[in-house]
Amino acid sequence: MIKKKFYVYHKLLSFFRKTPSTREALIEILRNAENNNLLDADALLMIEGALHVSETHVRDIMVPRVQMIIIDDKAKPEEILSNVVESGHSRFPVIGDTNDEIVGILLAKDLLNYYADPKKDFDIKDIMRPTVFVPESKRLNVLLREFRMSRNHMAIVIDEYNGVAGLVTIEDVIEEIIGEIEDEHDHGDNELNINTHDNNRYTVKALTPIGEFNKFFDSKVRDDEYDTVGGFVINTFGYLPKRGETTNFDRFNIKVLRADKRRVNLLLFTINESKDILKTESNKE
Repeated sequence: MIKKKFYVYHKLLSFFRKTPSTREALIEILRNAENNNLLDADALLMIEGALHVSETHVRDIMVPRVQMIIIDDKAKPEEILSNVVESGHSRFPVIGDTNDEIVGILLAKDLLNYYADPKKDFDIKDIMRPTVFVPESKRLNVLLREFRMSRNHMAIVIDEYNGVAGLVTIEDVIEEIIGEIEDEHDHGDNELNINTHDNNRYTVKALTPIGEFNKFFDSKVRDDEYDTVGGFVINTFGYLPKRGETTNFDRFNIKVLRADKRRVNLLLFTINESKDILKTESNKE
């Protein structure tokens, strides 16, 4: 056993005898180590993810404003509880008079104090937590360190004009390192594949079947080549797009909201009413 450990240690050292001068060279060494069974594949992915966060900015992983589930500071406890149960989230931005006025963060568990004594007057300002604001340009490794030091789990992301651009959580950052974390709320049977927002905007899961997409938008995207919206969108781009990239398809503007190195996960479809109704590839033939 000792001889085997020494052999593995000696073999691993041999990969590092030539000091890598670039990040790409370091990753290549680590991949070679994985190919030689000196590193577990999952460990390699986590190491690559850890290196990745130092180059990634908050804007690249944030939950866009259009997807934020917010609580009005004038909402009644029953309304708040309904939002908590429906969304399954544990933290919620609290808004004032406008959506750009984030006055605090509400933790679902803090509602327990009210329901423990329902005769007590309810004022959301008494239980919400202070808001942490971060710029879009902040790097994820810095944000993760700040999250750990402050013990905060959520921050509101602001753009260059100090407007609300979205939100980011510590889970979002960790997922960049270890991969997607799925919980019981991620794939509920009643969770919609297509969600409607204001200004002709729709968030669409990449795994949405083409048939469901066509029925919802009264469109005729061909389903003989693509099974899902994700496949159709990748074909429209001509490559695997990154988060934040956009393209146009007839009356749709398509923006990638979530993606990783292997697939797209969530898309934003915006309908431009000034253009003709969607023309499918079959119509063009």
